[in-house]
Amino acid sequence: MSTLIRPPPANPANSKIENLLELTQLSDIDSDLFTNTRPLWHPPGARGIYGGAAIAQCLSAAQKTIPKDFTVHSMHCYFVLAGNSDIPIIYHVERVRSGKSFATRTVQARQRGKVIFTTTLSFVKQNSGGKQLVQHAVKMPEVPPPVEGMDDLDDRGAPSGPFQSQRIEIFNNDSPNPEDKKCRQWIKARGRISPEGGHEAHLSALAYMSDSYFVGTIARAHKLWRYSAFRKDNSKSSIDEETLKKLLVLDEEKLKRFKHVDEADLEHIRALRNGEAVEKPEIGMMVSLDHTIYFHNPRSFRADEWMMTEMETPWSDDGRGLVFQRIFTRHGTLIATCVQEGLVRLKQKEEAKL
Repeated sequence: MSTLIRPPPANPANSKIENLLELTQLSDIDSDLFTNTRPLWHPPGARGIYGGAAIAQCLSAAQKTIPKDFTVHSMHCYFVLAGNSDIPIIYHVERVRSGKSFATRTVQARQRGKVIFTTTLSFVKQNSGGKQLVQHAVKMPEVPPPVEGMDDLDDRGAPSGPFQSQRIEIFNNDSPNPEDKKCRQWIKARGRISPEGGHEAHLSALAYMSDSYFVGTIARAHKLWRYSAFRKDNSKSSIDEETLKKLLVLDEEKLKRFKHVDEADLEHIRALRNGEAVEKPEIGMMVSLDHTIYFHNPRSFRADEWMMTEMETPWSDDGRGLVFQRIFTRHGTLIATCVQEGLVRLKQKEEAKL
């Protein structure tokens, strides 16, 4: 059973992402215990649930334990074990500190008694910085605007999912140095987030979307092949073989709108169509290890309006890689900075037996 309690009907007044991230408080056991109200998504080929769900629901649980005039400004997360979409998650909030200006919470996500995800969050009281402030913020780069009415596609070739995304051409994509490239996209929650959800719903939605394509920036910067057409072992790829077959018959326009396909993947798909051998290195395993979000203007944006994300990777080695991400409103306000380290291992060639 994927939820502890039978899920109620989706609230039509709420957006898709609100319904997806809804929590049930287990107040009969402990007022600081929560569980996922609805089943969580397991991306095709992934080791476990989509990491953004754990990030967002931990944030949502913590937000329910603080005063309304406090807002999250940072959260530091660790992915411990792959989450199983067939098992309910129990979120335990610990009230570490509740001060006059700052409050600290830790949240552990557990399945069958084991911690699968843990985070520490810090909240700050509104307007506690005083009237005179030290202010500066990086400017949003000039990029093509999102195309209204254009939607991304899932593996069935249809619009889906709780949020929309539109990829922008990679900056410096022809550079031989992966560290010089910047991967950009427009994102927003699908539909309209309800007034009842308040700023908390927008923050949880942002946290959910912040994990989209994050560690994958490393594969994109190196133009690595992530989809394997003929896997004879039990290793996981980013997508299953049936989905790859569907990709091979899609036209170019639909391929460019497919959620999990970037320019490097397009090159490989074209090669497969033409019966050409793909000689480039292939990702064997790519999973997130940790995830940090700094919220800069937590009450001055809407997650259901277009936001621009820019990701770059300053380093990768020894089976790991680091990615930085900035998130802006459509009008250029910096609303979040994120950092993620991930496990990035290539599929190793079999050594010739002597």
